[in-house]
Amino acid sequence: MFNSDWDEPTRESPLSLTPWVKRLLVANAVVFLLRLTVFMGQWFMETFAFSPSTALTKPWTFVTYMFVHAGFLHLAFNMLMLFFFGPAVEERMGKSAFARYYLFCGLGGAALSFVISLVTPVQPFVGASAAVFGVSLAFAIHWPNVRIFVFPIPMAIKAKWLVIGLATIDLTMAILGANDGVAHLAHLGGFLFGILYFKGLPLMTEQVSRAHAADRPVRVLVHSGAAEENELEDEVPTIAPRHKPMDDIDRLLDKILEHGMNSLTEAERQLLAERSEELRGD
Repeated sequence: MFNSDWDEPTRESPLSLTPWVKRLLVANAVVFLLRLTVFMGQWFMETFAFSPSTALTKPWTFVTYMFVHAGFLHLAFNMLMLFFFGPAVEERMGKSAFARYYLFCGLGGAALSFVISLVTPVQPFVGASAAVFGVSLAFAIHWPNVRIFVFPIPMAIKAKWLVIGLATIDLTMAILGANDGVAHLAHLGGFLFGILYFKGLPLMTEQVSRAHAADRPVRVLVHSGAAEENELEDEVPTIAPRHKPMDDIDRLLDKILEHGMNSLTEAERQLLAERSEELRGD
């Protein structure tokens, strides 16, 4: 069974993927295989990788770079993060919003690198890191206190500290000008655009979450520890009879959003059914 607790998502099966996560995993894998077997040669990277110096003459690279990877480990790392964090985020945001958010963060990686290149040279790069790091940020925003085990660290880390740590490492390496073959600026661009997205569209994301709360349980692959005692409230508010059906429905939806469908008592479930019938009759 899925855990419908919004503060600590779990997944029923590691093979249960949401639609856009599945499509993205397949698309990245197919492009990687085509590059190894059909579209061999340096021309492929030169055509589809993002290079700030040629971005204005090759505008498609703002998108295509995030589906091309330099090697198997590069692909595996990005897809593993998407596999871990993506399903929960997609179900929390909704399919269309998740797809837009993923693309938006990916564009952020290219955009920030392009702006920085106006001041200092930036090497061409490929990979879904910016988009995937944006997804990890979204996970940490929705479930900041979920504990995650990251190999080889022997203790669980809260999602919010994991993401802050990753951003700090990227920022430090970018400032030091590390020549390690990692597009740290792209990672930071994904983080930055993810923050801008949630700062600019908080009402939309909450409305999407509310619309799907009753019948779309959250799923995620990561193993999380028990929540702290003060993070979840077990107190069930009393629902008093009202004459306005929408008031009762709003209140019950708020409870479902906070504690899950299973938190409703039999009386509350009956009340929800009655109010729904009244609205349909109107």
